[in-house]
Amino acid sequence: MQPRFLLSAGGFSNVTKVSVSRTERLLNLLIALLNTRYGLRRSELREKIYHDTSGNDVAFGRMFERDKNDLRAMGFDVETLTDLGWSEDDPATTRYRIGKESNRLPDVQLAPEEWTVLLLASQLWERAALGTAAQSALRKLQASGRLAKVELPAGVQPRIKPAGQAFDDIVAAMHARHPVSFTYLASSTGKEEERTVEPWGLGSRFGQWYLMGYDRARKAARQFRLSRLTSAVTTVAREHYTPPADFNIRAELDRLPELPLRTAEVDVRKGHLLALRRRAVAESRQQTSAPPVDGYDRLVLEYRDLEVLAEELASYGPEALAVEPAELSRSVQRRLQAAADFSDSVPPAYTFGGRRPRPAPKGTSEDQLKRMLQLVPFLVHNQGLHIQDVANHFGVTRGELEADLRILICSGLPEGYPDDLLDIQWEDDHVFITQDLDLKRPVRFTVEEACALLTGLETLNGLPDLPGGGALESVTLKLLAAAGEEGLRAASIAGPQVAPADAGIHATVRQAIESRSQLHLAYLSPQRDAVSERDVDPLRLYSLDNTWYFEAWCHLVQGLRNFRLDRIQDIHPNGAHASKTGAAEGGVPAKLFTPNDDDTTVTVQLTRQGRGLADDYYAERTAELPDGGMVAEIRFGNTAWLPMFVAQHGGTARILAPADLATAAREWLAASLDRYAG
Repeated sequence: MQPRFLLSAGGFSNVTKVSVSRTERLLNLLIALLNTRYGLRRSELREKIYHDTSGNDVAFGRMFERDKNDLRAMGFDVETLTDLGWSEDDPATTRYRIGKESNRLPDVQLAPEEWTVLLLASQLWERAALGTAAQSALRKLQASGRLAKVELPAGVQPRIKPAGQAFDDIVAAMHARHPVSFTYLASSTGKEEERTVEPWGLGSRFGQWYLMGYDRARKAARQFRLSRLTSAVTTVAREHYTPPADFNIRAELDRLPELPLRTAEVDVRKGHLLALRRRAVAESRQQTSAPPVDGYDRLVLEYRDLEVLAEELASYGPEALAVEPAELSRSVQRRLQAAADFSDSVPPAYTFGGRRPRPAPKGTSEDQLKRMLQLVPFLVHNQGLHIQDVANHFGVTRGELEADLRILICSGLPEGYPDDLLDIQWEDDHVFITQDLDLKRPVRFTVEEACALLTGLETLNGLPDLPGGGALESVTLKLLAAAGEEGLRAASIAGPQVAPADAGIHATVRQAIESRSQLHLAYLSPQRDAVSERDVDPLRLYSLDNTWYFEAWCHLVQGLRNFRLDRIQDIHPNGAHASKTGAAEGGVPAKLFTPNDDDTTVTVQLTRQGRGLADDYYAERTAELPDGGMVAEIRFGNTAWLPMFVAQHGGTARILAPADLATAAREWLAASLDRYAG
């Protein structure tokens, strides 16, 4: 049994009193300002909340101003009140308080079908800051009442895959209204240029993410494809800007012309790269350059974005050689050279922390306080939950949750009686709250939270067989009303189209899932460079942007596998019922990579620009590096394609261990560069 803490006006009796943590100080300051009608003077707060007797007015003033700004950043309006005729500069007469209604999230009542759509929207973000913000916003909605029990339909689990670490950095700077700087490969000149931009919006079109904003060097609005950024994004934190009041990223993206269709000539080793050959429009018969060497075929490929094709060709290493246009060849060589230079550099010193089953939450006082302010109303509306269920709901360990609870039970009105303190017990591992000090309603949405949910809802438009009929429109209107001004700023982000490219194959798989039917398919595997025939039991469909996959129990390998719909050559029911041999792993979103006992653990170094790959490949342990990069341990089932992985990412990833895999990647890169040299 968890011992119940005995509370008194001086704290709890069985714990030695220590200096108050910053989280506890912020929470006590918040409770004091929320529960005063007249307002509290700075001297009263200094004595009762800060317990500061140092006499250093300057140091205290700075601390108090930082704390006020932190509370305002969390959505609380800290009001400054003065007596008639007195200035705010007079600390003896200036008082502070927080209006009890100014910071509250309005009640949002949702029907079960609206909860279904909202859950889909909140789960769209594969990772990144908006994924965390979406879950935080969902918890705020759940805190005001019980979540209706809904079941997500099979075949409807779309996800958005943001464009790496640059996406997170730009979103954070855009919401804080700071300019950003980066190195950009200009399409007009083919040269790398330093750019400083005031980011107005981020959006996805034609399979690419675009940043739109004011280019200070060009003194005009410009658009930038994130695939052409050649450096990490740096935030100019000391400067601010004001975006145009009428800017809407979706309207701007609608005006973007699609890149023209062009052709490229590529030499491909005979009998290899079946996936690339499948896309070829013809074998080249033009004599625009020297003929291919023996053992290679020259193919003509169509493309729109040269950098996207260059990234793919770089991954093929010596199996493919970009011939024309010359710009394509230079781009491939630049990526290969960057990967080779990074692979040959001196390995860093690093120390791994613990296992990393999920992205580690931020450990700042503000983040902990935000979680606790969601925790109190959640417990008010969900009395008696098991403590582990509460921890799982908030994505923390039981130890982290208990640390939050211990801070909460020490918090309350300054020098108050026991009834003026938060009262929380967890007896027999079930949590109850009987005194909430008016913290029973969640704080209104932040800009990030409003953007995450509303952008997700907008992205669901056009998804086939979306459940709930008009639920998408109704829940969007409810959230816009609840979000207020922060909801209007959601127009700064626009997600990609998530409708499947091949609706027929999507429908076939979905029908098989619903009817528990087995499927026979011919599947092209680029990693093995072969087409295989197999029978599978389909379990669920999901997507990354508009690339759709389905998870299935594969009878050929006797294990769970994921299949891309656009690599299926043929698919049809084989007349058998799906067996119960395998079952989809729990949890949302579905994982693109299914771990197995015989996987190889690979140590990978990632630059700051490529650190998002640690989340993409579900790194189990990570070690931070001083330059903003990281070292990650990742499990791979097939290590033969790791040289392709290193080459594709062009200097943002390399193999450190095992040594034989690191050597194989370096040799692959050297052979690739030799092909271009001669």
